[in-house]
Amino acid sequence: MERIGVIGGTGLYLMEGFEDVRTEEVVTPFGHPSDPPIVGRLGGVEVVFIPRHGRGHRFSPSELPYRANVAAMKMLGVTRIFSVSAVGSMKEEIALTVPVLVDQFIDRTHLRASTFFGDGLVAHVSMADPTCPSLRALLAARARASAIPFHEGGTYVCMEGPQFSSRAESMMYRQIGVDVIGMTNATEAKLAREAEICYATIALPTDYDCWHTGHEDVSVGSVVERLDAGTSRAKALILDALAHLGEAAPCGCRDAADGAIITARDRITPAARERLMPIAGRHL
Repeated sequence: MERIGVIGGTGLYLMEGFEDVRTEEVVTPFGHPSDPPIVGRLGGVEVVFIPRHGRGHRFSPSELPYRANVAAMKMLGVTRIFSVSAVGSMKEEIALTVPVLVDQFIDRTHLRASTFFGDGLVAHVSMADPTCPSLRALLAARARASAIPFHEGGTYVCMEGPQFSSRAESMMYRQIGVDVIGMTNATEAKLAREAEICYATIALPTDYDCWHTGHEDVSVGSVVERLDAGTSRAKALILDALAHLGEAAPCGCRDAADGAIITARDRITPAARERLMPIAGRHL
């Protein structure tokens, strides 16, 4: 049976309505995930849930075990991931708490590992379209059907953090036309693509970063203040999408690593082969 993954961001540490709930301890070749994955059924669908920052919000964006989180999803049989993320809006027309179904990323991070490959096994996957078009289209269709307001498409600039932007940075990002700003999802999208898992971001604007003269500068308080409204919409959207998974069109995510490995097979070290088997076993 297909399993669907949900990665919950700030404010989303649990999905209500789980049945037959259990935790599954998973140790990946890349360490432990943020928390033991919670496995259960939502609307008759087998779902694996990981709170990105851990229960109690213990991990900063730079400290997150991104590789372990995505590897755990892969090892538990997850084929599609819905990722929920609190973000800042970089445009007046992107209203607070209204979900943005991101279709592009600009990655400005520099302190974290964002690939499973390397150290004896080199691969290059395409990130031209970094979120799954089929999963994103399903979310958009269900949002329309359920009258959930949303923005279809958008560019997410992923900064390192954990500090929020300077005013100069915020204005620079606006000049290049980004739609939202966050600290986590570009890394997840890259790893999901390498693991050949469909990945979609539901970005929840909670603030206007620090560019908007008519609003207060972003702070933890301003983010938390608007999370409930945004996460309730994200949860409703995910639950509706789970009930209509059969309507999703075919996509190429599950073949994303075809031809990506460039290292000669006889030069792949045994250690690299063992480490990558859970992620790219069919290519090895």
